[in-house]
Amino acid sequence: MRLNKALAQAGVCSRRAADELIFAGRVSVNGETVLEPGRRVEPGRDAIAFDGRLVDAAPEAHAYLLLHKPVGTVTTVSDPEGRPTVMELVPDALRGRRLVPVGRLDVMSEGLLLLTDDGELVNRMTHPRHHVAKTYVVKVRGAVEDKALDVMRRGMRLAEGEKLAPVGARVLRSEAGGTEIELVLHQGVNRQIRRMCRDLGLTVQWLRRTSVGPLALGRLAKGAARELTAREVAALRRAAGFTD
Repeated sequence: MRLNKALAQAGVCSRRAADELIFAGRVSVNGETVLEPGRRVEPGRDAIAFDGRLVDAAPEAHAYLLLHKPVGTVTTVSDPEGRPTVMELVPDALRGRRLVPVGRLDVMSEGLLLLTDDGELVNRMTHPRHHVAKTYVVKVRGAVEDKALDVMRRGMRLAEGEKLAPVGARVLRSEAGGTEIELVLHQGVNRQIRRMCRDLGLTVQWLRRTSVGPLALGRLAKGAARELTAREVAALRRAAGFTD
C-alpha cells in the first residue's frame, strides 16, 4: 500500500497530514528516509518509522458500530457531569476497542449514531469538505406551512448569522398532536435542525436521525447496537469519498 495510507492506518495521523510528515523527511522505511507519499510499502514486513520510532502499520480489521442512541444519552466518550454516555451502550465484545462517535447527536435527540476506531473514516466523515447526507425525522407542534419548508429548501441564514446550505424538506404526516417532517442535511452545523426550527417559529417535540449516507436505522431498538456488514462498510467508505 502507499506509505501515507500505512501511516494513517497505524493511527499516526490522517492521510493528508502524513503527506506533510513525509515531505518534511520525518518518515523512514527500512532505515531510509522517504520523501514520496506514494512509495509502496508492505506493512508487517517493511520497518516504517516516524521521527525515528517504529510504527505498527500492520493491517487490523476496524470495528464499525451502528447504534440507536436514546434521548438522555450524551454523545461523548466520557462526561464530567456523570451523565450516561453512548459508550455505555457498546457491546461487551467491543469494549476494549478505541471506538469514538462519528459526529454528534445532542442529548435530547435520538437515532442513528456511528462509532468506529477507523480514524481515517472519522476524519473524512467529520471534515467540512465532505458532505455525507444525513436524514432526520422531526415532530413539531401544530401545522407546518409550505413557506417554512421553502425557506429551508432555499438555504436559510440562522439568527446567529450562519448561512446554511439548502435542506431537503417534506411533510411525512400531520395529525392533531403535530406534524412530522423529514429533513435531509448536507452540512454539519451544530444543532442545525433545532436552530432552524427555532428561527421559523416551530417547536420541536422530538428529533430522530434515521440515516447517514447509505446506512439506515431501520427497526433497531433504542439503546441497541449492531456491527456493520462488510457491504455496508464499503458503501459508507464510497459515500465518504474513498476510492480504495
